[in-house]
Amino acid sequence: MTKLRMRLAQIAYAARDTNIYTFTPLDGATLPPAEAGAHIDLFLRPHLVRQYSLLQPSSAPGAYVIGVKKDVSGRGGSRYVHEQLRVGDEIEISAPRNNFPLVEDAAHSVLLAGGIGITPIWAMAQRLQALGASWRLYASNRSRQDTALLAELQALPNATLHFDDESGGFLDLVAIIAAAPANTHFYCCGPAPMLAAYHAALAHLPAQFVHDEAFTLAPPPPGGDSEFIVRLARSGREIAVGADTSILDALRGNGVDTVSSCEAGVCGTCETHVIEGEVDHRDHVMSADEQAENTRMMICCSRAKSKLLVLDI
Repeated sequence: MTKLRMRLAQIAYAARDTNIYTFTPLDGATLPPAEAGAHIDLFLRPHLVRQYSLLQPSSAPGAYVIGVKKDVSGRGGSRYVHEQLRVGDEIEISAPRNNFPLVEDAAHSVLLAGGIGITPIWAMAQRLQALGASWRLYASNRSRQDTALLAELQALPNATLHFDDESGGFLDLVAIIAAAPANTHFYCCGPAPMLAAYHAALAHLPAQFVHDEAFTLAPPPPGGDSEFIVRLARSGREIAVGADTSILDALRGNGVDTVSSCEAGVCGTCETHVIEGEVDHRDHVMSADEQAENTRMMICCSRAKSKLLVLDI
């Protein structure tokens, strides 16, 4: 993974518990391109790597800009960013990667954001606006005080804002989807309940029209898994992965250090090449076709259907 040494150039208030962070290169050089929907990883400290979507798409960016909402019940990444990072700090980040790409030639696009899920959706809106494309944005938040980019969203004629505390209910995804024209591409980024409702409302559509990015995934129900062996191709070492242990945890428990971020199958940081064996894919990153190729896997959540997996580690 390519790592870039950056400086935190600016911290700006965006909403309650949400700040916008701007990172610039130390040498002033042009950064790798950032597509709409792309994210970067922040290497905060050993074993604390977190993924954040970019707010601004650009083919030649001079900075990377992210929005981070402090989650006191999370695993510590957003708290670290809010409480430890200061303007002037140097930090390593990854080059942008895109697990949530925009179909730029779609006949029409509907963008749906829940809470801080506005970050990749906002980048998509800017790109579609620049292309002169047909699109509509719906942003849902608990309140106006919790809405990042509130003024910018209110200035968009084709954006609808929904506030739970003012409407007395949640965004009506079924009605929004039903009103969209044929061949619309739908995009959603938000919390797990919103994504569950989104997929239920779009179950009738072919997969190529349905796009999403999750913060986290609900854990799979316990039970039903069995032990298997992972062979590390570079050393020939074999490690047993228990029925209740992830590949990532089994490797770390045996002194094999690997990079990860979300540890829930939503970011792609722990992607590993598969040399031999059949994968039980449980990630939320690769498409069904990519999973069927059986050449890559996310070792934080996916497992083996075969008794042996040989990985390029």
